[in-house]
Amino acid sequence: MLRTALPLICLVLFPLTLVAEEKEAAKPEPAKTEQAKPEAAKAKVQKLFDGKSLKGWKINDKGFYEDHGKVSVKDGEILLGKGDPATGIVLDGNPPKMNYEVRLEAKRVEGGDFFCGLTFPVGDAYQTLIIGGWGGGVTGVTSIDGMSAVENETTGYTEFENNKWYKIRVSVKPKHVQVWLDGEEIIHYNPEGRRLDIWIEQDTTKPLGIGTWNTGAALRNLELETL
Repeated sequence: MLRTALPLICLVLFPLTLVAEEKEAAKPEPAKTEQAKPEAAKAKVQKLFDGKSLKGWKINDKGFYEDHGKVSVKDGEILLGKGDPATGIVLDGNPPKMNYEVRLEAKRVEGGDFFCGLTFPVGDAYQTLIIGGWGGGVTGVTSIDGMSAVENETTGYTEFENNKWYKIRVSVKPKHVQVWLDGEEIIHYNPEGRRLDIWIEQDTTKPLGIGTWNTGAALRNLELETL
């Protein structure tokens, strides 16, 4: 009886071993799953400046930007020379209209007006964020319900220093447009049901552009993230 039982036991254990091995092989590899997460996050962030050239941008040479200052790249910075009255660049492409963030660093190098006029889409409309306007310190968004950046609920004031970098972050969502300056939220409004527009002076900065007004500036670390 013992000799007969041993082959039977082996026959039973052999398929059970195969099943266990198949289950073990079917388990997902945790390392690969963890690696995919940061790669997916990186794919949502688009570098808008390679630090070496104006690739992806066009010099704004129309309208109020016709008599612009020199635009160049040096030491990882985009330099916008003082224009008469404006100097700027425009993204050569179509940015998202909603659910995105734009981040950059900017500094005023000469002059006393805004050193970052960032025009960006909000759905089918456009807005311009002004950093350092009206004498050098006003911040705000133009325009909301016909009121400019110096007279609506987004108006603020900061003592900006020349040759100092400032971090700017703009987030656009269906019910929230937010702006942070050096990590501090300075603007937050709901664009729904509002009349959103930009000045005629900034019309040539659409769909996504950065300009200055009688002022020289430098830009770096420009990027766009899809939310």
